[in-house]
Amino acid sequence: MRRVSEYVKMSLAVLMVLATTIFCAMRLLKVQVVESESYNRKEAVITQYSQKIESTRGEIVDAQGTTIISNHVSYAAAIDEKNFPSSNREGNAVILQLLEILLEEGVEWTDTLPITDAAPYEFDPESSASEITAMKKSIGVNDYATAQNCIDVLIKDYEISAEYTPQQQRMIAGIRYTMLDHDFSMSNRFKVAESLPMKLVSRLSEMSCRLSGVTVVQQAERVVEVGDVIPHEIGTVGPIFAENADEYLALGYDLDATVGISGIEKAMETELQGRDGVRTITFQDGAAVSDEITKEMVAGNTVMLTVNGEFQRGLQTILEDFIANFHNINEKPELSGNDVTSGAIVVLDAKTGAILGEATCPTYDLTEYSELYDELLHAKANPLFNRATQGLYRPGSTFKTITATAGLNEGVINGGTSYLCQRDYYFIDTPYQCTGYHNYISVAPALKVSCNAFFYDLSRNLTIDRIAEYASYYGIGQNTGIETRDSAGYMATPEKYHELGMQWTVGQVLQAGIGNGETMVTPLQLAVVANTIANEGVRYEPYLVDSIWDYNMEECLDKTEPTIAETIELNYGYVYSYIEEGMIAASTNNMPAKYSLANLGYPVAIKTGTPQQDSREQDSVFIGYAPANDPQIAFAGIIEGGEYSKYMIRDILKLYEEIYGMH
Repeated sequence: MRRVSEYVKMSLAVLMVLATTIFCAMRLLKVQVVESESYNRKEAVITQYSQKIESTRGEIVDAQGTTIISNHVSYAAAIDEKNFPSSNREGNAVILQLLEILLEEGVEWTDTLPITDAAPYEFDPESSASEITAMKKSIGVNDYATAQNCIDVLIKDYEISAEYTPQQQRMIAGIRYTMLDHDFSMSNRFKVAESLPMKLVSRLSEMSCRLSGVTVVQQAERVVEVGDVIPHEIGTVGPIFAENADEYLALGYDLDATVGISGIEKAMETELQGRDGVRTITFQDGAAVSDEITKEMVAGNTVMLTVNGEFQRGLQTILEDFIANFHNINEKPELSGNDVTSGAIVVLDAKTGAILGEATCPTYDLTEYSELYDELLHAKANPLFNRATQGLYRPGSTFKTITATAGLNEGVINGGTSYLCQRDYYFIDTPYQCTGYHNYISVAPALKVSCNAFFYDLSRNLTIDRIAEYASYYGIGQNTGIETRDSAGYMATPEKYHELGMQWTVGQVLQAGIGNGETMVTPLQLAVVANTIANEGVRYEPYLVDSIWDYNMEECLDKTEPTIAETIELNYGYVYSYIEEGMIAASTNNMPAKYSLANLGYPVAIKTGTPQQDSREQDSVFIGYAPANDPQIAFAGIIEGGEYSKYMIRDILKLYEEIYGMH
């Protein structure tokens, strides 16, 4: 019995030892085999970097879908830190080899170092003081450091070999500083040169194994496909400038982004820009283990304009031909010596306010803008100036339609009220003159013959306050609401005269009522006035953007709806019938047969003016709409220093008929 008990005890001990041995062996196996990978992972250093994938900017097309601004594929030579040598000396060799290839191919590269290219080194005279100060701060030199001191520091810090020539040292130093200036990092590659020719793209691709870290990247480049369609309104793109940097950074832009600088490019920046994608590179223990797109790039939207390119070109031709041939049609000897070079025309869709055409003369071609900028900047009559939306002119007798609206709607006159016109007109012993001797005349005939005396009397009875009130209803002194912005102009009032440092006298109300004095408007505002009359007191905001589409124009994302800016509350139903009667009559007044508006097959309503100008004898202005009984278009135009601008109206209407049809 005792032996059995001892045997059991011994067996249990053996089993315990065996179990312990097996447990330890299994634990060791788990540690060595199963958990070894886990331990290794814990010890491994894993790092991730993100790189931006630039979005493709949306295109701009005309009302027919014809591309005005597009994107072409282009190539850039970039340095990517992922494969760029960590050794300064090796990296310098790569930089120099790349730059020498670019030199051979005649391709310029990006160098923001504000120091001259050759010794003796000086600070670049074209660089600003802030750029030089920023450079000194970036490379860690004192404020009083010379250009040579800065070069020496760059050579030392980046170990640029003394075996290189001074020119080669300067080239490398320039790239090294520019990489620093552009925040070169694993997340931000540096574009050395852009718009590479295909021959160079092939050469760099073949040499990729010898140019460590140098890569050819594909990108979208902004291209002007059509440069003669409203170039002032299309605008340009460019880099983010220092004064706007904070604003764009707050919106999530990178400082190297391309943004709209002017025109539609700027006004529609949010729609055109798109959303950048993200490329994520993962390193384990210094070696790249994955490279993937973690956020897809989304292209910007395409902007469709209200302007038909064919109609716009025709409108521009009408304006330019009139100016070129002015001396052949001029019937006033006193204007024969005038150098007529400039003018503008604006045409609106009468039912919506959409801008159908906007001609300004002189103009330019957007495809040549960058190349010829300095020449355009100093050219005669300033072709870079958009007279249609920025030019300020006295409205002259076209303003009489506003004065007539105020008089009729306020009950100061009705359709039968007449005032005496004896040509000479006196107000507080001050003589004024009319264009003719009209005897007793009412509002519609007064608009037809543009009788000053009638509107002098009406203006006196209205007072400047009422005239200014109705001018504001028509949008005078206000921005119209166009996406690209415009000049607001101003109305002649005592307050404005005081602001201008001029003396207001009671007689100024007479001048204000006929569109002289210090009332200044743009041709676009005049077209809006015409359109407001066409719509019997309803003022629409003019607009250039018809709709927003996805990049490939497969889906319309947004359509611009007409916006009513003002509605004149009519106290009498006959207000616009008398104004229109006078304007229709004016369309057949003193028109040679070749310019006649009487035989078009539909009635046309117009009002003209020849306002005095300080810098020239007069301008020639017109407003109008057609057909008068069911308006489709409203228009306005001006010729600086000339006469007979109304002779362009027939051609404008015939052009509209040809492109759109008149019904």
